[in-house]
Amino acid sequence: MSVFASIVKIPELRRRILFTLGMLAVYRVGIFVTTPGVDRNVMRRIMQDQSATFLGMFNLFSGGALEQLSIFALNIMPYVSASIILSLMSVVVKPLEELRKEGEAGQRKINQWTRYGTVLLSIVQGFGISMYLEGLNGSSPYGDVVASPGWGFRLLTVLALTTGTAFLMWLGEQITERGIGNGISLIIFAGIVANLPDALFQTISQVKIGQIQPIDLLIITFIALLVTAVIVFFERAQRRLPIQYAKRMVGRRMYGGQQSHLPLRVNMAGVIPPIFTSSLLMFPLTLANLGVPGMQWINDQVVPGSWVYLVVFATLTIFFCFFYTAVTFQPVDVAENLKKQSAFIPGKRPGKTTAEYIDNVLTRITVGGSAYVAAVCTVPTLMQSEWQVPFYFGGTSLMIVVGVALDTAQQVESHLITRHYEGLSGAGGAKISARGRA
Repeated sequence: MSVFASIVKIPELRRRILFTLGMLAVYRVGIFVTTPGVDRNVMRRIMQDQSATFLGMFNLFSGGALEQLSIFALNIMPYVSASIILSLMSVVVKPLEELRKEGEAGQRKINQWTRYGTVLLSIVQGFGISMYLEGLNGSSPYGDVVASPGWGFRLLTVLALTTGTAFLMWLGEQITERGIGNGISLIIFAGIVANLPDALFQTISQVKIGQIQPIDLLIITFIALLVTAVIVFFERAQRRLPIQYAKRMVGRRMYGGQQSHLPLRVNMAGVIPPIFTSSLLMFPLTLANLGVPGMQWINDQVVPGSWVYLVVFATLTIFFCFFYTAVTFQPVDVAENLKKQSAFIPGKRPGKTTAEYIDNVLTRITVGGSAYVAAVCTVPTLMQSEWQVPFYFGGTSLMIVVGVALDTAQQVESHLITRHYEGLSGAGGAKISARGRA
């Protein structure tokens, strides 16, 4: 209770938390604003039969917006896809690579292009969804989804869905800037958590009718708690490289000589790799709806829960772990900054040698980190296929929920520690208090 009392006492932190909750509330209200010209009751019944497919995954990340045929049906996935494309291009396209190295000014330009890419992808995916909805007319046993098919409906759907995605993109940026946590991740987090009570209710119903035996439920609960503990452990795990500051004379006083450390997280990429992978695997579904040859076959092969899906998902996740770490953390820049600060790693010469050492250490720990992310995102899926657990308990959703919650809690704790209040873990604040008494 003392932690929450401390949060209330800090006006800025209180405003940031209330702003974040307010923006997420707006997002949840918008989920129930239906795209014009569709019957969401029919779509909801169709989605109940598609819970174990990519449409089910899409509906999960959109917080149920797809089954509601909401203006937020595309959710924030076009933005994630655009970020993937720009990140990949920044490695192979020289002008983009130079922009990335320009610091804040270059990043603003890349962010602007990401927004343009988001709108373009939203138009393409919105058109694909409109074609998919029209295709359900006559083939669905529950009735027609679209009241008046045609170009009028398609254009209106594209406009509504593109506007909804652009609004969510703005909402996420506002949360990141004026709230607590990463806005884009929190929107996905809110969508998954919102469906959690329904998933629990479905599980209880399956136990009552005997579809899941009590012993199986205990095993599922144990595995879920074990996976959560593993996620917490690895997300907080880090390798600390010792840093020594050289002594130097300024006037008559001696400065420097202190020891510090450079923390390298085992999972530097956080929850970004599974989000990137999920977004990328959903893309063939959009292309299939547009009639692109071969996409329907690919979509049929990579079915959630199948061995092909698990292998592809694990491979892409490992790739994005290495890729995102390489993009966001530059050992050469870190070594240069250490050199400018008259700091060095004991036993390593400043400059190139230090950069190579940091890169080698980072590569080794990323091997373990990527293996952990791939395992967490795929092993629970096997459990889900074995016991027919609702899709919300999949490893990907669990990692996103726990990872985003930890990152957000860490930001709250940083605000508390900065103002000499006890953090959420209690340790940081206690150390500061003891230092103050000393």
